[in-house]
Amino acid sequence: MLPFLKAVERDFSAVNDLIIANLHSDVGLVENIGHYIVGSGGKRLRPVVVLLSALANGYQGKQHLAMAAVIEFIHTATLLHDDVVDVSALRRGRETANNQWGNAPSVLVGDFIYSRAFQMLVEVGDMQIMSVIADATNLISEGEVQQMANAGNASIDKATYDEVIYRKTAKLFESAARVGAILATVDSESMAAYGKHLGMAFQIVDDVLDYQGDSESIGKNIGDDLGEGKMTLPLIYARDNTDARERDLICASISNKSAADFAVILDIVQRSDGLVYSQKQAEYHAEQAKQALSALPDSVFKSALCDLADFSVSRIS
Repeated sequence: MLPFLKAVERDFSAVNDLIIANLHSDVGLVENIGHYIVGSGGKRLRPVVVLLSALANGYQGKQHLAMAAVIEFIHTATLLHDDVVDVSALRRGRETANNQWGNAPSVLVGDFIYSRAFQMLVEVGDMQIMSVIADATNLISEGEVQQMANAGNASIDKATYDEVIYRKTAKLFESAARVGAILATVDSESMAAYGKHLGMAFQIVDDVLDYQGDSESIGKNIGDDLGEGKMTLPLIYARDNTDARERDLICASISNKSAADFAVILDIVQRSDGLVYSQKQAEYHAEQAKQALSALPDSVFKSALCDLADFSVSRIS
């Protein structure tokens, strides 16, 4: 068990039970796909953030369990939709739902999971939390559209990259941390900052692993980002810190959405220190996340939040 999970082990188990219970549907295909994607080996990091944020701020109730499940449902729905858009065949080390059942069922089950999340939100009945989640879901959708529109655009700069990963990834982490604080009836800004920087660190590391990891460890095919025409941070840095010939090769690969020259481009990324730079950016965000916790009283939950920030960047060996 990961160290940061020990502080919320019992609540984490209860959230998993709640997730399974709320996947129930009279339509068999809904349950089949829902259970397949939910049970695909994810670490449930976003719901853990809800639990730790609430408990670190002194929350004593039980609604953090439902909210953790809501956050995981929203994340799960986005995964189903993302894999269809990206035509992905592998996620978390196994076949994607769209590859197994087809695009239409995956999209529709994603819609079901979204709607179930909002049913659970209504049951909790907190308008402030509902507003946070509704705004986050809208911004995540914009981020996904923005990323799709940018596919094949080799001129993307770091500012645009940061904007996209904030919307598509960090915003849900931010919302998870904010919701925990709202439940505890404390000011949520510092926790939101923690979640934002944690999410930025996680996404940057994910983008580094697409050039540094292996298919078994990261659960997807290496080079997928290049083949999808995505200008992620390691590639942006390499493009801006190499010679014209290598820059042209990077730009052509992105424009053509081709990973045919992945080995050559990987060498360029490594020699230009694109991976080192990106790792340092992730470490910066992890440190900012921990600094956002400075006003919290010491507790096992605060320590776990710090451990989670450290974990976000330790995945790069």
